[in-house]
Amino acid sequence: MSEETETLRLIDLGICEAIKAQTFYEAVALAVDRDLSPDTLVLCSPSSPYVCIGYHQDLEQEVDVEFCREAGLPIIRRGQGGGAVYLDSNQVFYQYVLRKESRLASGSVEDFFRRLLSVTVRVYRELGLNAEYKPINDVVVNGKKISGNGAGELGSTRILVGNVILDIDYDMMARVLRVPDEKFRDKMAKSMREWVTSLRRELGFKPTYGRIKELIVKACQEELGVKVVEDRPSEEELRIWEEEVKPKHLSEDWLYMRTYRLRGARAVKIADGVKVVEVSHKARKLIRVRAELMGDKILDIALMGDFFMIPEEAVSRLEKALRGVKLDREEILRRVSKFYEEGVETPGIGPEDFVEAILKLKNFAEKYPEQIRPYVGEGESGSRSEG
Repeated sequence: MSEETETLRLIDLGICEAIKAQTFYEAVALAVDRDLSPDTLVLCSPSSPYVCIGYHQDLEQEVDVEFCREAGLPIIRRGQGGGAVYLDSNQVFYQYVLRKESRLASGSVEDFFRRLLSVTVRVYRELGLNAEYKPINDVVVNGKKISGNGAGELGSTRILVGNVILDIDYDMMARVLRVPDEKFRDKMAKSMREWVTSLRRELGFKPTYGRIKELIVKACQEELGVKVVEDRPSEEELRIWEEEVKPKHLSEDWLYMRTYRLRGARAVKIADGVKVVEVSHKARKLIRVRAELMGDKILDIALMGDFFMIPEEAVSRLEKALRGVKLDREEILRRVSKFYEEGVETPGIGPEDFVEAILKLKNFAEKYPEQIRPYVGEGESGSRSEG
């Protein structure tokens, strides 16, 4: 490589506590955003298991919180979208934090995924597997997912996080999720075995953390054309993590931030002509819609699910834009389309998917009026009607 070759800083946290493995890169992103740190790749692996949920998810709807509490499994909400997942020391995390004007961060979100996941693909190929990039954000081997990835933004930075999967506890992956019954859970675990794989399963053994690190560094240099320079976390990054990032992620406000929005049953009448309705729409990603309706008018709305939105916090602007609108396809499409014109990206889904999800509110309320029942407040008992 020439002296002018672009450099990528590497921080290797090694095997560290779960909260640090999951969130330290946010401190790096804040430091990069404040021009205190250069473009950085963080590598790490959690020393103990935990459950991680996506930015847009309703915790109590996606995760069996009571089981996690009894099993001593911490639950951490990440700053990117996607679904709930069980994580442990059988994953090696890579977390890229890049300035938006960086060559490596250029283009659309799909360009971003394709470019950086070429590194992940190369790692698996170096280990002898026929790995391929599968748009938008997966790496697969023989049709089975072998790496989970997400992207986001923080200030002036673009972030991509993902993992090299050494091994998988399929039963625990299914156990931590909230499902209708045990039969469904067994089916979910079976499905995971069919569609998700690991290095142990494909190779018969687990490569070491050190070997994966070596391969990632080599792949970054050869696939991305950068010189990887190892460094330690700066004092400022450590301070930001301890004082800003860690407290946020340990707070109940952050963990439950989507959970109590318009909380209610699938369709709950709370006053004459006013009801809270919840519906789900499965596109390439799941969209859950919870709304307070008066007739066919949206008084308030919460959009949740395992989708990605760049930037993630933009979802609040879409929710605001939908308040006061009638459940009319043309008007909803107009407002959602205008939202997208502001430069928001939702990899894998588009405006029509949100429109279809929102219109299900009207369909549900009209089709199942008998399921609208008296409001059940906190601390009272009552059954939920399933849609």
